[in-house]
Amino acid sequence: MEAKQCKEVTEMVCLESDLQDGQMKEVLVDENKILLVRNNGEFTAVGGLCSHYGAPLIKGTLIGDRVRCPFHGACFNTKTGDIEEFPGLDCLPKFKVKVDGGKVYVTSDQKNLKKRVKKMSSRVPGVNHTVVLIGGGPASLQCAETLRQNDYGGRIVMVTKDEQLPLDKTKLSKAMNIEIEKVLLRQSDFLQQYGIEVWTKKEVKSVDTDAKTVTFQDGTLQNYDQLLISTGGRARPLECPGAELENVKLLQTYEDASEIHRISAGKKAVIVGTSFIGMEVAAYLSDKAASVTVIGTSKFPFQASLGSDIGKMTMQMLEEKNVKFYTSNGVAEIRGENGKVKEVVLKNGEVLPADIIIAGIGVIPNSDFLKETLVEIDSHKAVVVDKFMKTNIPDVFAAGDVVSFPLTLVGHKRVNIGHWQLAQAHGRIAGLSMLNRQVEINTVPYFWTMLLGKSIRYTGYGEGYTEIVFKGSTEERKFLAFYIKDEEVVAAASLNFDPAVARLAEMLLMGKRITKAQAQSDNLSWLQLP
Repeated sequence: MEAKQCKEVTEMVCLESDLQDGQMKEVLVDENKILLVRNNGEFTAVGGLCSHYGAPLIKGTLIGDRVRCPFHGACFNTKTGDIEEFPGLDCLPKFKVKVDGGKVYVTSDQKNLKKRVKKMSSRVPGVNHTVVLIGGGPASLQCAETLRQNDYGGRIVMVTKDEQLPLDKTKLSKAMNIEIEKVLLRQSDFLQQYGIEVWTKKEVKSVDTDAKTVTFQDGTLQNYDQLLISTGGRARPLECPGAELENVKLLQTYEDASEIHRISAGKKAVIVGTSFIGMEVAAYLSDKAASVTVIGTSKFPFQASLGSDIGKMTMQMLEEKNVKFYTSNGVAEIRGENGKVKEVVLKNGEVLPADIIIAGIGVIPNSDFLKETLVEIDSHKAVVVDKFMKTNIPDVFAAGDVVSFPLTLVGHKRVNIGHWQLAQAHGRIAGLSMLNRQVEINTVPYFWTMLLGKSIRYTGYGEGYTEIVFKGSTEERKFLAFYIKDEEVVAAASLNFDPAVARLAEMLLMGKRITKAQAQSDNLSWLQLP
């Protein structure tokens, strides 16, 4: 990730007068795409591509000394290059800038440098303090890296029941046959270099918060000084006759994705559930399976979260790829032959042939192993945390999809949201809290889904919205949707309307009130889109 030192290259990239305060420009120096920013008369330069998936930051939104990626919402400080909001693990490279005689010069000493690992410490011999992180997802990894970035010298042990090192599970429903190397968040040598132990295929049985021990299913025991619960959620299984048949699948692991890809090729695939996972799997299989059928309880996909119009558009996009929908329906029974799926009986009595069934009907927080403890769990099985990601038990923290946490956006009401970006934000705050650095969680939810090469972006918290105001239209497949509650914009979704959602996320983060009247106005200058 770090490039080797090479000869410095300095190039004149623009005139001083070309950029006003609050403006940015993409320039090229020695094969590096560089983002040049001017603020308060000062020029700074950082890498021009987001460290997450390489999106061009010039298409993002700049507010003060911070640029937000237009695709998935990661934010970077334009003075230091440091990552300030997720997703993504790495910072941007920083480049030297000089202004001379009205001309702006940028110096690069490293070719093709796209990302930079933040300075991290490692394990210090003789320091016996131990942090145990239960779960191998983004929250655990971010917590571990945050500890090392802040000079923690103790032992870090991450335990996961998965077979692999932490990986980017957001890709598994979008590219189900992807090579493992392309989805690993960190390589094993990186984890070893910074003293982050990862125990795979290790499932937790119970926790004793008095003795400060974790007991595993294999009978072994591990002591901890501080504990992070970041076990995520498990896919909700189908509960109907025949649900136990072979070829009834849930998508949770890398192995699940590979197996669904393999079994579905040239076969009749039936997807139960019109969730984001279900729709992404349907899109992926649309040109690989012999047929793809989707069964959903609502009239349209995403109806509760994104609304009927966007759901209807999504449905049409997939129908154009020969995906068939049975909506306002459900599964009554799955019938098999020789232990394998043969057909699905719908609640309305229709019978559909099927070789494989993939269920995407929701998620259950993985908190069962805590039932013998006094750790507070809510009625939905989520672990309750405060704004510092602390549970009610000293030295026990929690983060990610398994938690119910106070969201600033809704007056610190506790919510459980399964977003990748939030899990990383939680992990960072938990790591800082372990080091007694009291930083409150203050983040705006940011989410994306990818279907047939098109990405819908979403920010905010739209639960309970009463109205949607559209700019553009779903028919054109270019829109910006504002979700309204109590005469205010509480969330937004977009397709082909970048960087509107990124811009709105920044405004919500700053606590700016956006009214329904502003959303309805033909003049969107308040959004300051380029």
